[in-house]
Amino acid sequence: MFETLQAMPADAILGLIAEHNADTRAEKIDLGVGVYRTADGATPVLSVVKEVEQLLVDTQESKAYLGTAGNPGFNSSMQQLAFGDSGDKDRLLTVQTPGGSGSLRVAAGLIQRARNNATVWVSDPTWNNHVPLLAGAGLSLEPYPYYDTSRHEIRAEAMLDALRSVPRGDLVLFHACCHNPSGLDPSADQWRAITDVVVERELVPFIDMAYQGFATDLDSDAFAVRHMADKVAEMIVSTSCSKNFGLYRERVGALSFLATDQGSRSILASQVSSLARTIYSMPPDHGAAIVSSILHDDRLRAQWHQELDAMRERLLAMRQMLHAALVARAPDRDFSHLVRATGMFCFLGLTAGQVTRLKKDFGVYMVDSSRINVAGITPGNVDYLADSIVAVL
Repeated sequence: MFETLQAMPADAILGLIAEHNADTRAEKIDLGVGVYRTADGATPVLSVVKEVEQLLVDTQESKAYLGTAGNPGFNSSMQQLAFGDSGDKDRLLTVQTPGGSGSLRVAAGLIQRARNNATVWVSDPTWNNHVPLLAGAGLSLEPYPYYDTSRHEIRAEAMLDALRSVPRGDLVLFHACCHNPSGLDPSADQWRAITDVVVERELVPFIDMAYQGFATDLDSDAFAVRHMADKVAEMIVSTSCSKNFGLYRERVGALSFLATDQGSRSILASQVSSLARTIYSMPPDHGAAIVSSILHDDRLRAQWHQELDAMRERLLAMRQMLHAALVARAPDRDFSHLVRATGMFCFLGLTAGQVTRLKKDFGVYMVDSSRINVAGITPGNVDYLADSIVAVL
């Protein structure tokens, strides 16, 4: 049956992980894998998560199915976290999904059911799994300008011009905050201008919010979602708890829709339930139960805020530290984009050849585009990293 199948190329990140693990050099640095890490290189379980997990062990009385929509308490709290007081609550629908990727996949399937010739416009560049995930579901994808690789800034006017020519009714995929891979986000004024074009062209915003709380704070990072929710007729929002709750392996995500009216919302609810049933039947509960418990308890929520703030502040500190080290060693080069970016990622602005040399000569690992995860930087390795980067410039 499987005789005609050919081996697929290895995932670039997984390949980097294997190479880094096999490297015996003590000073090696991994800037590739997209998870948060402490200065010790660990991806910890948050203290508040551990506390709630023990609470669930002690109090949870059943592992019975919760239904295709998942945990109701999780859904309501995640909807509030994303939308705040914006949007018409009677038109909002939120369901639990297996991670952010599962959220995107369910959204893609529903888009296909609604309009089988739908086109989704994605930023150039975008997260490396957006294209295979959405295209693999059968959607047509087109790029719109976003990042200037030479000036290391958002191509704001080019992006707006491109959006003005997008056919009416098409979908546009936006990153709510901490754009992956560039780390550069539109300002509030730029988001307002983008929203004006979306409304004028009757486009459908499809917002991926995987890093809420990693840029500025939970409310500021949701500005694009909340502003558009008050302006547009329809929208789709995909959210993830992998980063801000540290629940990577628990696969905790949510998918929200803003429908045109209550009747459309009811139809969407039935369609999402039907689609989920054909893919995974029921979403996993454990991680969602953790999140729901945290967000429904004032003390636990405050503790989570503190731990989330600490993660965000560490990422900012590492950006500033690397920037200072590079400026001291190469004062004629502009590295300001390192501190203008937010979240875990940014581009160094190196060529593929320079990236290869960093790996071969210095044991510094990153993807060919020179996108780095700043969580891999520590006070102990930043000088070696800066020396290595300057050596290949």
